[in-house]
Amino acid sequence: MTPLALRQGRLAKRLSQTQAAQRLGVSQPYLALLESGRRRLTADFTRKAVRLYGLSPAALPHSSPPDRTHDADTPGQLVRDLAALGYPGFAYLRSRHGKLKNPANVLLTALAQSDLEARLVEALPWLLLKYADMDRAWLVREAKLRDLQNRLGFVASLARRLAEMANDQTRAHTLRALEDELDASRLEREDTFKASVAEAERRWLEQHRPEEAKRWKMLTDWTAETLRYATV
Repeated sequence: MTPLALRQGRLAKRLSQTQAAQRLGVSQPYLALLESGRRRLTADFTRKAVRLYGLSPAALPHSSPPDRTHDADTPGQLVRDLAALGYPGFAYLRSRHGKLKNPANVLLTALAQSDLEARLVEALPWLLLKYADMDRAWLVREAKLRDLQNRLGFVASLARRLAEMANDQTRAHTLRALEDELDASRLEREDTFKASVAEAERRWLEQHRPEEAKRWKMLTDWTAETLRYATV
């Protein structure tokens, strides 16, 4: 979040600096320093401001995503993170969620998993569609550093297709631009969301996967039409 975005968020809520400072737990002079860029915005303060002003979680600071991994604790955390971001599939957890996180971080953490549960794979196109204002440059750079560009590109293609189905041309254009940027560094080796897939299923997917999966070298049969949560 920039100091300007902080100020604009307050003005959009029609709050004075004194009113906003009181709700954010800081003094008015300190808030003035933050809005002018003379004090650094901390992660905790930014999180409070995002909630108070109703700003996109994409304004939250980024943390360093993991490299490719299989962490038994990660799926449960991802479920909670997605619930906090409003994913309808995990709405039953929304009242018990933890800290709100930047959706780009949640997305890359999920993509870095070697064995990602189907219910989590299904949530990722919704995440890109809902938060099309993610920092694209950061997202692409971090994905490429971890060889996740094919996974991200495929998810982006599903999200773009959802936008097209909803006749949301603005989001479709944004997601197409993300695909195009990733396409320049597309890897030629086959990839999958589930490394433990049986060899027989792997061979079947090689022959029967949809065109977008072929394009991104992904061994999967996910299509936009099979996603349960296709709107935001």
